Amino acid sequence: MSVNKNRPHVLVLPEDRANSQLANGFHLEVDWNRQRQMQVLPVAGGWYHALELFKSEHISQMERYPNQFMVLLIDFDEKEDKLDKAKTFIPGHLRDRVFVLGSLDEPEDLKRAKLGSLEIIGSALAQDCRDDRYSTQGWGHDLLQHNKSELDRLREHVRSILF
Repeated sequence: MSVNKNRPHVLVLPEDRANSQLANGFHLEVDWNRQRQMQVLPVAGGWYHALELFKSEHISQMERYPNQFMVLLIDFDEKEDKLDKAKTFIPGHLRDRVFVLGSLDEPEDLKRAKLGSLEIIGSALAQDCRDDRYSTQGWGHDLLQHNKSELDRLREHVRSILF
C-alpha cells in the first residue's frame, strides 16, 4: 500500500527480512484510519545497502516531500559506533526527519529472548510508541534500550501521524 506523499507519512527501510517482519508487526498496530500514512519498503539487503539506498533514492525524495519521515531499520551487530556511521549518510537538513533504529545485535535475538514472533515484537514496539512507555516486552528490553534517544526523537515527530 502506497502512502499519500503530500500528507505527513513515514517510510520504513528495513535492512533485512527480520527487520521487515518487525516493521510489519508495528504497522498492524497503527490506527486503522492512518495505516496509509506508513509504508514498509522492500528489504535493502544489508545495513550498508540500506544506507546506500537511502542516499541514492530517498534523500532527493525527502527533499521533494517535506512531510516525509524515514526510519532506517538496521541491525547494530553489537557495534557501538554503527549509529554514528549511519548518521554520516544523513544530510544535516534532513536529520530531524530520519531515524536509525534496530536491535543491539539482530532481531532474531529478540525471538530467542522469548518475546514472541518478530511480528508480535513489532506490535509491542508500536504499543510502546503509542503509549509513550518502555516496556520490557518492547523498547525497554535490553536488546532495544540503546534506541532511546532516537526513539524519543521519533515519537516527538511521528506519533501524531500514526496513532
